[in-house]
Amino acid sequence: MSEPGATEDTWSATYARLASVGPYGVRPGHALITMVEPHPGHERRYNRWYEDDHVYAGAMAMPWIYAGRRWVATRELQLLRYPERSAVAQPVTAGCYVSVYWITEGRYAEHMKWTVAINKRLNRDSRVYHDRTHVFTAFQDHAATVYRDGAAGPRDFHALDHPYAGLVVEVIDAESPEQSAELLEWLRLRHLPQRLAGSATAMATVFRPTPLPGDRMTYVKQVEGVGTRLTLLWFLEESPQTCWADSFAGLGEAVAESGLGRVELVAPFIPTVPGTDRYVDRLR
Repeated sequence: MSEPGATEDTWSATYARLASVGPYGVRPGHALITMVEPHPGHERRYNRWYEDDHVYAGAMAMPWIYAGRRWVATRELQLLRYPERSAVAQPVTAGCYVSVYWITEGRYAEHMKWTVAINKRLNRDSRVYHDRTHVFTAFQDHAATVYRDGAAGPRDFHALDHPYAGLVVEVIDAESPEQSAELLEWLRLRHLPQRLAGSATAMATVFRPTPLPGDRMTYVKQVEGVGTRLTLLWFLEESPQTCWADSFAGLGEAVAESGLGRVELVAPFIPTVPGTDRYVDRLR
């Protein structure tokens, strides 16, 4: 018997075959990081659409996405961002929401086939909210994770489920792919361990952006900085305001002194409360 409302074969028998082959680990081999700005006057409606529909239909219901979390920057947090002239956000305060999703290592290609198809369907069915701007949306490959406490504490695959109090998104551009490789090693072996020691940051993950497919939705611009850009996610056990001056205010200078790149965005966020409109009235 077919399901109520089903009008065609859903190929359900194929799922048993797909489950028997390919990687199925828990390591976050890839991530979707999407920073979005709702248009003025659309903040509440955008929030309800994303919380009530898109976070599930446009992300969590898809194959190989296994964890996700959404974060918000109130106006007070937006004003902490730098540099003022950012290659990522213009103005630097743009992008008051960021969502982060983990994708199973080795499953990026399969996931992308699904996500392009489902977003075309959602758009056709009027389930896409167009009064928003994608400020920084990219699928990214995992490059490194550095832990403050070594083997103790949550791992990176726990990061989007653990109740961290804050997130800082940092974007660094190198001049060339060769310099980017040097930058990654400096981050992994020197900079991040020194910054994490004794701080409120439990871990920092590093990702490299990958190009979006040519058949992506037209409202999502092609990824910039492929081969030269690194995205860092700092997971905090305290709110960003309490540790900003000590841990994050000088990241730009530290990277510049290394001679390996330039910081194009440092942006703090706090977690949303799913199913609510908390913080919507504090975005402007």
